[in-house]
Amino acid sequence: MKDDRDRGGGGPRTEDGMPRSECQEEDLPDLGVLAARLLFDFQGELFAALAEQGHSELRPRHGAVLAHLDREGGRATDIARRARRHKQVIGKLIDELEALGYVERRPDPDDRRAKLIVPTRRALDQMERGAALIAEIERRHAEAVGPEAFAEFKRVFHRISRPPQE
Repeated sequence: MKDDRDRGGGGPRTEDGMPRSECQEEDLPDLGVLAARLLFDFQGELFAALAEQGHSELRPRHGAVLAHLDREGGRATDIARRARRHKQVIGKLIDELEALGYVERRPDPDDRRAKLIVPTRRALDQMERGAALIAEIERRHAEAVGPEAFAEFKRVFHRISRPPQE
């Protein structure tokens, strides 16, 4: 292991120059790198397949809304909370999705001052296709490592990544 502090590297590094956390196993990237790889590979595959199935205008950033959208609709503040994103970011994504025909803003029957973000038929189609694609991706991962190991991975990953109030 190299120590690149004198070059501004900020600490120990692997032989390929990647920073190494003191608590990680030899030759394994840190959790942030692994989580990012998983996210980007997952999103890349999912959105490429959705594009082939008629949803080519969607981008991975739209998943912050679509993954947390209720079939009956919900408030933007609730979507932002579940996505753990700022309301302004979610609002911009909702604007984009509305322009693309994936969501509509409707009055909230419980509070006429508020708006519900409701999926259109196009969004419902994407949600169904996305769920099937996600199930297939997860099935392949489970097949690769074994169903028990994959189930345990998901439980542990959820436990690590969930917000403290859950």
